[in-house]
Amino acid sequence: MIKRIANEDKEDSKNLTLVGHLTELRRRIIQSGIFFIIATLVCYYYSEYIVKDILKRAPNVNFVFIAPAELLLSYIKLAVVGGLALSLPLIIFQIWSFISPGFKPNERKSIIISLIIGSIFFFLGVIFAYIIVMPSMIQFFIGFQIDEISPMISFSSYLGFFLDTLIAFGLIFELPVIMIILTRFNIVTVKFLKKNRKYIILIIFVVAAIITPPDVISQILLALPMLILFEIGIFFSKIVEKKKAVNKRLSH
Repeated sequence: MIKRIANEDKEDSKNLTLVGHLTELRRRIIQSGIFFIIATLVCYYYSEYIVKDILKRAPNVNFVFIAPAELLLSYIKLAVVGGLALSLPLIIFQIWSFISPGFKPNERKSIIISLIIGSIFFFLGVIFAYIIVMPSMIQFFIGFQIDEISPMISFSSYLGFFLDTLIAFGLIFELPVIMIILTRFNIVTVKFLKKNRKYIILIIFVVAAIITPPDVISQILLALPMLILFEIGIFFSKIVEKKKAVNKRLSH
């Protein structure tokens, strides 16, 4: 009898814990949603200023909108993307606060460092694409016009191309973080990366040729940062390997 009551109390405790976790999850989802909505509204309020700054990346192009609601929808799209970018750190913090108790202290430290470094490199890629890459790419494409064909580019298509390019460069700048993670979990080694450096450089230029327009300037604008990021990745991977070796010696 006593054993049965104890089992029932244990089961109730588990249920209460589950309910508590679900309640906390719902609270964090609601808070994240509020962050996102507020950030989106702020971005929409300043959307005209943001659009004007985006247009400065293509100073010699006259954009049009070919549907009644196209410009409004572009403003909304820009506001949503901007709202997500602004609220993402807070959303990640909410997610991390919910799942972090399930990790060991050293695992929490590694994940936090990876998130911070990854975020920094992502935004560096976005800034690099925004300031340097986009103007040269737009000028290259506009250079194809002839007297018989006048360019009529809708702002919606330009915005889509603009955002895709920024996100692509942001992801490409994650290369050092990926290398560090692969080294951390013994998937690759620094020795392997150095030994195959010439093949990796070739792959980088091939990727740059595929992603960018078929002109040398755009390919170099992408390939050079990737080469620098690759060397940065090797540098940090060395540090990771040395730290792993030290920890292994101490454990023995």
